[in-house]
Amino acid sequence: MSVSKKETKRVTVQTLHAMKAKGEKITMLTAYDYTMAKIIDGAGIDIILVGDSAANVMAGYETTLPMTLDAMIYHASAVVRACARALVVADLPFGTYQSDPQRALDSAIRMMKESGAQAVKLEGGREIGEGIRRILDAGIPVIGHLGLTPQSINKFGGYGLRAKEQAEAQKLKEDAHYLQELGCSAIVLEKIPAALAKEVTQSLSVPTIGIGAGHEVDGQVLVSQDFFGMFVDYKPKFVRQYLNLHELMTGAVSQYITDVKAQMFPNESEQY
Repeated sequence: MSVSKKETKRVTVQTLHAMKAKGEKITMLTAYDYTMAKIIDGAGIDIILVGDSAANVMAGYETTLPMTLDAMIYHASAVVRACARALVVADLPFGTYQSDPQRALDSAIRMMKESGAQAVKLEGGREIGEGIRRILDAGIPVIGHLGLTPQSINKFGGYGLRAKEQAEAQKLKEDAHYLQELGCSAIVLEKIPAALAKEVTQSLSVPTIGIGAGHEVDGQVLVSQDFFGMFVDYKPKFVRQYLNLHELMTGAVSQYITDVKAQMFPNESEQY
């Protein structure tokens, strides 16, 4: 049964904290448009992330770097209009918060005012701390993001496993506690060793949400186009494909082409 706006209690950042306290796992998927968000929200997902991964799966870019704040606001506002239950979290894209704390605040305010999202997500730790502090001081919930941070892909040189070495793992642990102390509502841990993700999760009072970080985090997130088997350019090890929509949709389009060329569509009942 689909979720109605009147019957449904919306998930908030306080809900996430309560879920961690109870040991209830948090579910999160991405969406970038009204139709997909309506389906995912209606199924009862806890969080919908309007990720800058839209650059990859919606626009065909190789990295997330080209995504603009205007584009993210466009995607986020479409998702917000679809959602009755899920907490909608929107990424702040590359270049809108890293170098200037005031710009970080301005970007977050624009996102909240123009899209209606309920929280923003930023990549990084102590190096972006002042920007996060200003956003939080304005009353805007912030989700942190550590480990593989795709906006720093040129620094990393690829999408490989992060925090394998002791020094990077130690920095990640310190950054996680720093983000918690600042007041972040949750932290995404991407593509790090499962043992490290477990250690960080058990040491924090705020929830962790993993992607390629094992199962002993407080929740999981996947990109919906990976989850549904729509995006086939590559498939990370950590992705479980719950459908193969690429195959199903390709078959449907092929059948449509056949029917039109054979003058089988539209038939008598499909015309006026």
